[in-house]
Amino acid sequence: MPVNNQYIIVRDDLLIDPATIISEGLLIGRLSECEVRLNHPSVSRVQAGIKQFDNAYYLFSLRPKNPVTLNGKPIEENEALAAGDLIEIGPFQLEIDTTESALVIRVELQIGAKLSEIDVSDPGLSTDNLEAPADGKAKKPRPAPVAGTKALDIFWDKRIREAGKMVRPSPLFPKAGRRSGKAQFNWAPTTDLISRWPAAFFTWAIIIFGAGTAAAAYWYSNAFAPGPLSKAHAATQMSLSPPVALAANNGSCTTCHALKGKMDDRCASCHHTDAFTATVIKPHLAAGIGCASCHAEHKGEQLDATEAAIASCTECHNDSNEQVYNGKRVSTPHGGTFGYPVVNGEWSAKTINDEEWELKKLTVTRLPADSEQKWRSNQFHALHDQRVRVAGGIKGNAGGRLSCNSCHLAFDPIDRTTPRTTCATCHSTLSGKPDCNSCHVQHIYDKRNPQITQSE
Repeated sequence: MPVNNQYIIVRDDLLIDPATIISEGLLIGRLSECEVRLNHPSVSRVQAGIKQFDNAYYLFSLRPKNPVTLNGKPIEENEALAAGDLIEIGPFQLEIDTTESALVIRVELQIGAKLSEIDVSDPGLSTDNLEAPADGKAKKPRPAPVAGTKALDIFWDKRIREAGKMVRPSPLFPKAGRRSGKAQFNWAPTTDLISRWPAAFFTWAIIIFGAGTAAAAYWYSNAFAPGPLSKAHAATQMSLSPPVALAANNGSCTTCHALKGKMDDRCASCHHTDAFTATVIKPHLAAGIGCASCHAEHKGEQLDATEAAIASCTECHNDSNEQVYNGKRVSTPHGGTFGYPVVNGEWSAKTINDEEWELKKLTVTRLPADSEQKWRSNQFHALHDQRVRVAGGIKGNAGGRLSCNSCHLAFDPIDRTTPRTTCATCHSTLSGKPDCNSCHVQHIYDKRNPQITQSE
């Protein structure tokens, strides 16, 4: 049995060549949009349909009040088709045959008695006494009808609606029906009779608009900006010492925005000096976070890039942020307070990666006997003891750096409460807000931090 939804239509009633149709559902009816059009008043607009299921084709009666007849029997819902079946629709007879790749439908116009009108009471026409074929092979039983489903009803309803749509009238059709006599010439005006604007009008409009756009971009760089540039990017000369960029931006749009390349690459190439090198940590790279994600511009003249970057930390890292980064979500860190790298008695050192640790050049090494927890603790204390200067009135050692007594008031037993209260003294901005970057260093090659004692 064919399995390609392919039909071959042979019209013996018309002088046309056989046609091959591929369709998931074949419509039979009086409409010209039906694949098998039977143009006769006794035929419904869409009377029947044929659809394939598995290796069998099924005939569906789509008009219960005008049922289609299969082998002399009216079809109520659907029946499977087989080679030799005869379908009656009005004065037409459709003979069914099959090939290896298609269902063949031969259409004939019958004049005279219909198959359903033939008297089958003659025992000679009964199938009760039929003998098996000589080769011993019994004829395959006809498949059972397909159970009606809502999806099947929707399928045929959609096909019928598509076939029943009227052809969209062209602008030359009148808006109302044509009248008889002289009134038939009173057509409604249509757009095809209206003189069009000359093409030169649009050409000059494009030239004038393009020239105005270019002038605005050249003389007023903020014409297309979502907001004013910060003073740092609008300045004509560098003011920071040591500098963090190779040259002043001077309000140029093309320094950051260009037709080719990434803006983050241009940021990194400009912000690359002896004192500062812009970098992005690996977790941010994996999450698709770049320079502009933290240092957003066009936020006003008074925007401070450092303050904006620190503020962006809490804007992103909070429980209400439902965005997914590299398949993961972020949350509010440290319970909304300054963090201390001991959680449930376990040391955590997310603040220091291997590349950053190599830059510190601290006098501490990991011994073979050191566990992971012991090594994390040694890293944390060596970093504060050897690299961080005292601030905010906290006492330190003779060299002006933090010592054990700067945070721990007692050691037997060890004081673990005071260190949590002293974190904010060092890890805050001048405005008193938490400075996430003081622990979670983003630009690890920044040598300008006055709070850090740089290595030789």
